[in-house]
This record gives sequence, C-alpha cells and structure tokens, in this order.
Amino acid sequence: MDPRSKPLRAALVLAIILASIGWVSVSFALTLQEAKSKGLLGEMPTGYLGVVNPPASPPVKALMNEINRKRKSKYEEIAHRNGTSSRSVEALAAQTAIKKTKPGQYIQLPSGEWRKK
Repeated sequence: MDPRSKPLRAALVLAIILASIGWVSVSFALTLQEAKSKGLLGEMPTGYLGVVNPPASPPVKALMNEINRKRKSKYEEIAHRNGTSSRSVEALAAQTAIKKTKPGQYIQLPSGEWRKK
C-alpha cells in the first residue's frame, strides 16, 4: 500500500466515525445534538467532548462519558491500524469535529475558554 494513502484513509474513516457517533446517544434521554444545542456539551481540541458549564447533570455526564469512551476506542483502533499514535488521531478528530460543529454550539479553544462557534 502506498504510504501516502494511510493518512487519507484514516481521515476518511475518522470522518465516517464522527458522522455516526450520534447513534450512541439514542439510549440516553438526551441526545448529543440536544446537549450541544443547549450549550451543555462542546467539542474540545483533544478530540473529546467536554462540559461547557460545570457541573453537569448525571444524564449529561453519562452521555459525555459514553461517547468519549467510544471515541477513545475508535481513535486507538484507527491509530493501531495505521501505525500512528492515538494523539495524532485525536488531533485530526478534533479538527474535524470542530470544523463540523454547527454555529451556535460550543467549541473549546486551546486556552481552555469555551466559545460559541
């Protein structure tokens, strides 16, 4: 396999995974999109979700923890499959997730400050 195709393939797989992450929240009373729209959760520069205004309610925490657990597992799988570090996959995932965040939802800046997109 052409070594240049690995990052492209990883990016494509990552985009598909991020697009499908929303199904995880179906079992929760609150969906990921609802939590983001209400300003409860936002995308962090680490590739994971964070609580915008702590403390979060137990359902919001549970939703965040479940999605972050699944993201971490996928990031590790992608990193292993492509012979790269989890950190580089997390960084790529963060860029993709922040880029796809809808206007009015929150993203965390590298400084730690939350800002509406």
